[in-house]
Amino acid sequence: MRAYVALGSNLDDPVAQVRTGAQALGKLPGTRLVCCSSLYRTAPVGVIDQPDFINAVCEADTSLPPGALMQALLDIEHAHGRQRDIPGGPRTLDLDLLLYGELACHEPGLTLPHPRLHERAFVLYPLSEIAPGLNIPGRGQVETLLAGCAGQAIERLAAGAGRIFDTDERG
Repeated sequence: MRAYVALGSNLDDPVAQVRTGAQALGKLPGTRLVCCSSLYRTAPVGVIDQPDFINAVCEADTSLPPGALMQALLDIEHAHGRQRDIPGGPRTLDLDLLLYGELACHEPGLTLPHPRLHERAFVLYPLSEIAPGLNIPGRGQVETLLAGCAGQAIERLAAGAGRIFDTDERG
């Protein structure tokens, strides 16, 4: 199944956190990274008195069922020291399951597509980079949704520093 995962960090060397998070994603059982976006610097949303974030999106093929994939993402966050003390607050690593094929579901602990992905530049810009023309079930195409995020500050990091992987190796 094709899945898309958003990665973000604003603590403890955020670029390294996102890179090692992507590597851990690619090492999950039955999972292969297809590609990852560039890295983006974004202003915080919600709780604004915190450092800027580094964000990216990875595309993966996985045989893990959606609930198991979500639990694996939470386990990766925990291994990176993720604390959930302040909702929307600073974090070492945040992994959000955005899409799992065309699946639409709303269960405790898992809503697909991710309920706010269509409102967030820090998700839509990297997603449009790796999957132009992608349709978000129930929302529309990524490029169309980007227009609704025009006022959100986002900056693609320079080549080299702005890549998750220094080579074509995916994890």
